Amino acid sequence: MELYFSTTLLKFRPPLSLLSPITSLSLTTPLLLQPKKNLSNLHTLSYSRQFFHPQHPSHRNSIHFTAFSSPASVASAKDRLPADVEVTETEEPNSRVRLSVEVPAVVCEDCYQRVIREFTKLAKIPGFRPGKKVPETVLINHIGKKNVQKATIESILKRTFPHAMSSVTGRALNDSIRIVTKFSDMEETYSSQKSLRYDIIVDVAPEVKWVPENGYKNLKIVVEIDSDIDAQRASEQELKRRYKSLGLLRIITDRGLQIGDVVVLDISATTIDQDESNVQKIPSAESKGFHFDTEDGDKVLPGFLDSIIGIRQGETKSFPLVFPESWRQENLRGVHAQFTVECKELFYRELPELNDSLAEKLLPGCTTLEQVKESLLQRCLEVEQTAKEQATDNAILDQLHKMIEVDIPQSLFEEQGRQLYGAQLLQIQANMKLNEQQLASLSSPKAVNEYLESQKENITSVIKQNLAVGDIFRRENLQFPTEELVKEVENSISEFKRHKQEYDEERIREQVQEVLEGAKVLEWLKEHAEIEYKTR
Repeated sequence: MELYFSTTLLKFRPPLSLLSPITSLSLTTPLLLQPKKNLSNLHTLSYSRQFFHPQHPSHRNSIHFTAFSSPASVASAKDRLPADVEVTETEEPNSRVRLSVEVPAVVCEDCYQRVIREFTKLAKIPGFRPGKKVPETVLINHIGKKNVQKATIESILKRTFPHAMSSVTGRALNDSIRIVTKFSDMEETYSSQKSLRYDIIVDVAPEVKWVPENGYKNLKIVVEIDSDIDAQRASEQELKRRYKSLGLLRIITDRGLQIGDVVVLDISATTIDQDESNVQKIPSAESKGFHFDTEDGDKVLPGFLDSIIGIRQGETKSFPLVFPESWRQENLRGVHAQFTVECKELFYRELPELNDSLAEKLLPGCTTLEQVKESLLQRCLEVEQTAKEQATDNAILDQLHKMIEVDIPQSLFEEQGRQLYGAQLLQIQANMKLNEQQLASLSSPKAVNEYLESQKENITSVIKQNLAVGDIFRRENLQFPTEELVKEVENSISEFKRHKQEYDEERIREQVQEVLEGAKVLEWLKEHAEIEYKTR
């Protein structure tokens, strides 16, 4: 049995948490469509100092020492002992430290006498007044020798633990501390030798090593910007979209599909194989009543639009296509597929003349077409700037995690992994409204552990980014105005109150401080980095 401490000991300020939002594919979008990039899916920064409580297989049977209810009581209020406790510190992999503690007999005897005095005060023994001195043998027979021994060992642990932890003060990670010596072994040692030995395992703040040293000071970053966010192009596309929405769709009966038309299709696809028995359907490529604007031909599988040009209402066409190597779904890259398409309906747009008379309809508040164009361009410029900043932050963070070497503690890995998995569950719940059974299944230890294993590389990268950013903030002695912290904390608390939610003000302050620290680090890095932007 391992002994766990359920409280926060020797508080360590963990590094900043840089979480990335979870992107998801629409369940209703046909596979042949390449999903448009959404600016909100670009990586953003958020921070957390709250460490996870690692769950251990024997956690249910662990002994919790409720006497350690305050970090201060453990870290600083050491009980004076009649002799020194001998502690041997051994470094282990994954930034873990083993503390081997030897408690001399004189300390054990002092703890034993304390326990006897406490039992004397509390015990109600027939023939003796409460609080009066009771012969030790009588007291032990009344309480039970085994119970006195257990109480003595717990007293020894309570009094010597803070002394044993002195060497890792300020480095120990929250909730990673546990006594790994079995209680039965401690009982045996105490019974035979009247002394005590026990081992403590604790994860400590990992040391960050930069390769090369101070390499973050001269970063050379290449930021790739998607052409979809180019302000000029985006504003023109938005104007075109709004203009088309003002038109009327007219049914086509006397010709086939042309560029500019809108068509409603039923789509199915199978793999192509010489052995017909190996041919399989591609469910994600199937769609019923798919509305396709032919002016969006660049957003579908290459060759799809050319293959359906000329199709008439009620007609069916079948044609082969190959999924490109750059396709989003990895399992379909390079796959040869046979598509079957049935034209259900065919329309052309009847559009009004594009002039100043449409300005108000295109964008309320505008009186001329030029105003519409200028307003849309300004909006798109703001989006472009935000996207560039986010892409720059992502590129910097991606490079930082490759520049450090660090021995990541298991407790920190599990904490970060569970945070990411929790964020994913929240998004799934918001998108799909899971029932209790589904949520319980996804929240099971098995599901969490499978996520931790499958996402090990991603989780490790996020942690390394966190540690790198936190290390830079300390190395460069960066600061931010106290007034800014106060203001943001007040704003956050106001939001909690507005939604009538409970909150921990100290926790909010820590989170806000981390956000501000992270922003300051990225600002500093961008000022000192050589940044090149490329459009893809």
